[in-house]
Amino acid sequence: MPLHRLLATLLNFYQHRNALSTARPLIIGPSTGLEAPYPLQMEGKVISGFGRGSKELGIPTANLPVDDSLTPWIADIKSGVYFGWASLRLPPSHPNYPTTSSDTTSTTTTALEAHSGFSIYPMVMSIGYNPFYNNTVRSAEVHVLHEFEADFYGVEMRLLIAGFIREEKDYPKLKALIEDIKVDCDVARKSLDREAWALRETGKGTLDGSWLVRETAEAEQGQCGVKI
Repeated sequence: MPLHRLLATLLNFYQHRNALSTARPLIIGPSTGLEAPYPLQMEGKVISGFGRGSKELGIPTANLPVDDSLTPWIADIKSGVYFGWASLRLPPSHPNYPTTSSDTTSTTTTALEAHSGFSIYPMVMSIGYNPFYNNTVRSAEVHVLHEFEADFYGVEMRLLIAGFIREEKDYPKLKALIEDIKVDCDVARKSLDREAWALRETGKGTLDGSWLVRETAEAEQGQCGVKI
């Protein structure tokens, strides 16, 4: 075999071996369910973010305000990527407003969700500074794993954070960041697609997600806040 072909073969072999050795696990957490300190609860009105999610990454995000006084646990939690469940109280004018019918644009949901006005979705989120963009302010950016027909700024969002995927890191190129986020999404979907991690309210699991669709939460708290 010519030397250049031998070198190319060896290079491909080591690259493949390194890729296998650094492959990320696609399921987080035991099959028996969440472990302490999870689940964590967070809620607030969706605010404008940096405007990069859809434009640069092709991965739209919904931002929630990070306030240590409202979310005391967030000051001590490590920066990185988390996953869990999100609920949104979309207005009737929104094309994804929850309905129990088979409408093609609305979000088909359970009777409990439709009654409360909330709809439930799996989500993956970043809490931190995003070193790739050198952010100076800590942010909470949520990517809801669902395709929406329109934005939902100002909408009430609740999060049930189920676990931690990875620490945040810098990337040499934007493509590497996008690829890692796509893996994060796969990890979230696969991890939540288990009975002990899926919500009881969806009829597919045993995890208590009643807080996500509870009608009285806003009245009881009197403001947007966080529980743990």
